[in-house]
Amino acid sequence: MLTEQSAYTNRWRKVSPVAKGFFSLCGTIAAFAAGSPRTALLIALILAAATIRGAGIPPLRYLRVAAPALLFLAASCLSLVFSLDFGGTTGGAALYPAVAEFPRIAQVCCRSLACLTALLFLSLTTPLPDIITLLRHCKLPDTLLDLMVLCYRTLFVLSEAVHETITAQSARLGYASFRLSLRSLGSLLANLTVQVWQRSQALHLAALARNNDGALRFLESSHANASKSISIAAGAGAVMIALAVALP
Repeated sequence: MLTEQSAYTNRWRKVSPVAKGFFSLCGTIAAFAAGSPRTALLIALILAAATIRGAGIPPLRYLRVAAPALLFLAASCLSLVFSLDFGGTTGGAALYPAVAEFPRIAQVCCRSLACLTALLFLSLTTPLPDIITLLRHCKLPDTLLDLMVLCYRTLFVLSEAVHETITAQSARLGYASFRLSLRSLGSLLANLTVQVWQRSQALHLAALARNNDGALRFLESSHANASKSISIAAGAGAVMIALAVALP
């Protein structure tokens, strides 16, 4: 929910999603074009600064949103650093650091970090309805976009159901002890399972009622000075790509 809160309250909320999407795409291209880990880290810092300083996202919230992805990236980098050898002299498996591959591993990890900051820029500054509109203009399949909308809506519905259920259980001292906490957690999971099934059936019946005719359509938001925003984003993205290509 922190992502949605940032997307609706940031300083660039009214900027055209085309401009923000183009800048994010340029950041991804610059990450892949970076010729060294240092250059990739520079691209990541530029994108993070644009999100925090430009869009006004609080640094602590930025880190909280990025933390799961950063942990996954760290685990992936550790798995690349160490190699498992089954043909050692002892006849068993041996774990050793792949020293010769350190430069390539650093390149891959730094590029991944830069790509992550590019995606964070788009997700933290652009609400999902605007992203859906942008993807629809990019001619993505309507079925995929409809699934994104339904998952997006279901996420908030289930989040509200979880919050209400936990509040009701806490009011009845459902988490007063470890045994009661386990029992309340089991009831919560069972209740959510039934709700998910019921809501999926309701969505299916709603689709049948409208003959499942066409894609889901929503009113598009208007954005002032869209052409100017796109030009600025294109210029900034071009400079970023030029830096990635020019720097060693």
